[in-house]
Amino acid sequence: MQNAPIVIMTAAMLTACSQQSTYQTVSGETMGTSYHIRFDYADHLSDTASIQAAIDERLQAINDSMSTYQENSTISRFNRLPAKTDLVIDDDFIQVLTDSQTVYQLSHRAFDPTVYPLVQLWGFGGQMSIERLQSPPTEDDIAKAKQWVGLDKVTLNEQKLSKSIDGVGLDFSAIAKGYAVDVIANTLHHDYGVVNYMIEIGGEVATLGVNDKGDPWTLGIDAPIIDSGVKNRTVLTTLTQPIGEPMHLATSGGYRNSIEYDGVRFSHTINPVTGWPVANNAPSVTVLHDTVALADAWATALTALPYTEALALANAQGLMAMFVIENPTKTGFDIVQTDAMQQKFAK
Repeated sequence: MQNAPIVIMTAAMLTACSQQSTYQTVSGETMGTSYHIRFDYADHLSDTASIQAAIDERLQAINDSMSTYQENSTISRFNRLPAKTDLVIDDDFIQVLTDSQTVYQLSHRAFDPTVYPLVQLWGFGGQMSIERLQSPPTEDDIAKAKQWVGLDKVTLNEQKLSKSIDGVGLDFSAIAKGYAVDVIANTLHHDYGVVNYMIEIGGEVATLGVNDKGDPWTLGIDAPIIDSGVKNRTVLTTLTQPIGEPMHLATSGGYRNSIEYDGVRFSHTINPVTGWPVANNAPSVTVLHDTVALADAWATALTALPYTEALALANAQGLMAMFVIENPTKTGFDIVQTDAMQQKFAK
């Protein structure tokens, strides 16, 4: 996890869109990234603008609640709050905190939003620096910051949130975008009756129904090539939504923001247990789950662990996960799927 919006592989819609008038496209900016939505709304085409307005309103509310870049957001106010002082939080915040607590416990603390003090200590922000790895914080500095890390130091009593000691802070950057996708999906489906959609925010994706060719949505997963980006990506594999089911997907990977130092490649994700940037993890992890928020959190947790530990944890938890790892020959990548993932997409 990190202070800036996480940098992950973008899941691209591979199936070409035809010009059927019933399918609409809206896009915009949010959470330091962009969103893209394709949906079927045949009955009320004139309401597309109002749909986007409703989407933007909900996204703004989530930003106002959970953006560490907004000084007066709920999360920023909590991070400044003294110990044993209550702060009333909104329903969005409560849901994200509840999901975070679930993954925190099941991942054995590999996912921990209270990593915020460590992120601040390392000072990576949105980008890493070789200078910081050359002159890292001292072990004493890291040990001190780790005293403030641990989601058990945060208490929720109905709608009142507090911390047990001064210095504890939260950072939801590794789950908030996934949650926002879930919120948009709920807005489209329940408020407007949309049954065919593809929603993407910064690489976190939800799909339902079919695309405008009548086929299940197909998403592309990028090869984790160092220094690749949106304009020079290489699609490594695809995932097609199971017929008749929704698909909630998140991909996490540090390859677009990583540095090699002393022969070891470091990600900008901070391991909340060790207090150091993650090294020797899988370059890319994709997770499918019941919600995009949970997929987002689990993808981050698995990225924060060494690959072998992450694969073992994913299988132990019955997660649908796909790891992209470097081929031992260094000539390409291998794809390793958990048992649950193989069963889900077995032909």
